[in-house]
Amino acid sequence: MNMAQRARIRLSGTNPAELDTICDQIKQIAGKTGVSISGPVPLPTKRLIVPCRKSPDGEGTATWDHWEMRVHKRLIDIDADERALRQLMRIQVPKDVSIEIVLES
Repeated sequence: MNMAQRARIRLSGTNPAELDTICDQIKQIAGKTGVSISGPVPLPTKRLIVPCRKSPDGEGTATWDHWEMRVHKRLIDIDADERALRQLMRIQVPKDVSIEIVLES
């Protein structure tokens, strides 16, 4: 592997606290293995809003509920060191957090 190769880690999920704990674990791995890290960069939060009528039968006043789900994203760049990547694969990721690792040169 050449030294210019980097791994870009994209994290996304609905709970920002879980994302931050995973980012802290990645920072600890980078500190232990001595690879350079940039991030975590918080990307814009995507808000998914679903308006729906409160009344199930259509009678009464037209009042609406607005349900919202927020998708938080983080971006981390780390040097693609073999030891660091092997430890990254061992991180326990909660089921509602999506993690994507892409190697770039």
